[in-house]
Amino acid sequence: MAAALGQQFAGLRCPPLSSSPLAKPVQRSSPLPCRPLVVAQAVNLNTNALQAREKVQLKEQFEQAYDRCRTAPMEGVSFSVDDFLSALEKYDFDSEVGTKVKGTVFMVDMNGALVDITAKSSAYLPAQEACIYRVKHVAEAGIFPGFQEEFVVIGENEADDSLILSLRSIQYDLAWERCRQLQAEDVVVKGKVIGGNKGGIVAIVEGLRGFVPFSQISTKSTAEELINRELPLKFVEVDEEQSRLVLSNRKAMADSQAQLGIGSVVVGTVQSLKPYGAFIDIGGLTGLLHVSQISHDRVSDVSTVLQPGDTLKVMILSHDRERGRVSLSTKKLEPTPGDMIRNPKLVFEKADEMAQAFRQRIAQAEAMARADMLRFQPESGLSLSSDGILSPLTPDLPVEGLDLTDIPPAEEV
Repeated sequence: MAAALGQQFAGLRCPPLSSSPLAKPVQRSSPLPCRPLVVAQAVNLNTNALQAREKVQLKEQFEQAYDRCRTAPMEGVSFSVDDFLSALEKYDFDSEVGTKVKGTVFMVDMNGALVDITAKSSAYLPAQEACIYRVKHVAEAGIFPGFQEEFVVIGENEADDSLILSLRSIQYDLAWERCRQLQAEDVVVKGKVIGGNKGGIVAIVEGLRGFVPFSQISTKSTAEELINRELPLKFVEVDEEQSRLVLSNRKAMADSQAQLGIGSVVVGTVQSLKPYGAFIDIGGLTGLLHVSQISHDRVSDVSTVLQPGDTLKVMILSHDRERGRVSLSTKKLEPTPGDMIRNPKLVFEKADEMAQAFRQRIAQAEAMARADMLRFQPESGLSLSSDGILSPLTPDLPVEGLDLTDIPPAEEV
């Protein structure tokens, strides 16, 4: 041990100290070899002191924090207990049946969709509850991940305590409200026939099943003949409590028939063919296009010109409202005789133009007939306009009457 210490200090050469206390220190140009050791020792002492002070400060801060948590835990915290309870109430909801909740669909499967309603567990929307109409998959109702809507709670799954939701129930209530509004406005709606019984037919209106008694159908068709057809309907009774929705095709057709004028052109669809002509559906009303009114050229077989499902434009020739019979014509709409046989597309395109020309010819013919009958009798106090309309004599007309001998004859267009 002594030998080792001797080796360590052997290289140190410290000059002897002066024996006299008054001796002046010898100034040397180079630092003393022993100073680095003294500086290192001083630095270590300062570091230890600093660490000790920091430990004391941390201990004091910890003790102060402990005292605050024990005596005043909410001091200096902006989020109070009341705020926390209020936040819980915001995301808490009543899970009773009939409660409406907002949710977001985050996953769909073959049987329905999982919905996030910000509860402790997700909710489930079965496919049969996704829409008022019958769908096999929620995608048919436009429901995909990310879909957001308001749902209604209709039950609870006891296996995992998750809620069962529905959109159909909400749409069902809205459909009844819509039907009540349409009934109040007395408007005509379209209903698709899906079935029937001995008393009438069943039609879908606004997603609801409505009943149309046979007494309220304008045609003599059977329920089987009306399946999958769309009929114009009006509301007779809308009773949500009794789940009664009664409709009338006859009332709807009364409004439509009032708008059918002789000589007007309407679009129709061929329903069926007979040896004597074709029955045409013109917006829920069935009219007869007689074989003699199909074309100026002779038609021996109706099926060579028309087929069920064909769409065409027809002119109203007559309308018996009491018997519900309408006579139609495409012959009057032919630009040239035989076009319905050779070029039915041209007849469709020129129908309105030809109908207007036909009405003008009729008006001119009526004017000529009235002129022949009237020959303008001044004592009657009436005059005949160029449109064939009788009106009171005006002061600017000559007293001797009008000269009708120059009226040109009606020309074929």
